[in-house]
Amino acid sequence: MDWTINNILEILDSCAEDFTFPVLDNGYVYLAATKLSVYRSENDWAIVIEVFGFSPRSGNPDIQIYTFSSKLHDRNPSSNYVSEEAYENYLRNNPYNESRFIFPIENNDWQDADDSEYIKEGGNCILRGNDILFPESSEYIKFSIELEEERPLTFEFCRYLAGKHRDMVLCTEVERRISVPPEMELLLQLDEWNHPDISDGELPSASITFKQISEVIVTGSSDAYINAKPLNTHWANWPEAGTL
Repeated sequence: MDWTINNILEILDSCAEDFTFPVLDNGYVYLAATKLSVYRSENDWAIVIEVFGFSPRSGNPDIQIYTFSSKLHDRNPSSNYVSEEAYENYLRNNPYNESRFIFPIENNDWQDADDSEYIKEGGNCILRGNDILFPESSEYIKFSIELEEERPLTFEFCRYLAGKHRDMVLCTEVERRISVPPEMELLLQLDEWNHPDISDGELPSASITFKQISEVIVTGSSDAYINAKPLNTHWANWPEAGTL
C-alpha cells in the first residue's frame, strides 16, 4: 500500500474543514447511535461512519452513511444534481468522500400528523419489517432517557430504539458498504470510540482514535488500535446535538 498515515489524516482533516465529516453535536440532528467500520484491500482503504438520528427539519429519522475512501464505489448518480456541471463540481470537490442516507423506519404514520417532533399516541412503528409498539414512559429510563415532557418526543423515541434495537437502527452490511469497493475486506469495527469535537475546531489528525485507525489501515493489522478513552460516541456526551 502506498498510502501513509499522514496522507489518510490529511483527507479526513480536509473533510472536517469542509463540513463533510461527522459532527456528533450537530445542532440540527439529535444523535441516537453510531458505528465505525474500516475496510482495506492490498492497495486501497475505506472508513465508514454511520450516524442514526433525528432532524426536525427533515422530519424523518435516518442513518447518514459517511464514507471516506481512497477508491469510492458506485458514486451518487449525476441525476441527483441540477446539471452535469454541478455533478462534475461535486466530484472534483469531494474526491475521497461520499454521503448516503438510509431510512430504517418503514411506515410514515407513527409520528404526530400535526407535529413530527412528537410520536403518535398509542401508535407503533415498523422498523426493518418489525412491528415496534411504543413503550411506556417508564421504559425510557432504562436507557437513561429522561423525557422532557409527559408525551415522548420523536428524538427520545429514536434514542430508545437505539438502546433497545441497536442493530436495526444501524446499517446492514450491504447498506454499510454502499460506497466501498467489493474487493475491500472488513478490518476493524467499533461500536464506541473517542470522536473529535469537530464543531470546537478539533481535527481528526489531532485525535488518537483516527491516528490509530490510520495506522491500522497502513499496517493492515487491527492490533494497532487500542480504545482511546474516554469513549464519547454515546448521545449523552453531546448534549447540544439537535438543539438549534
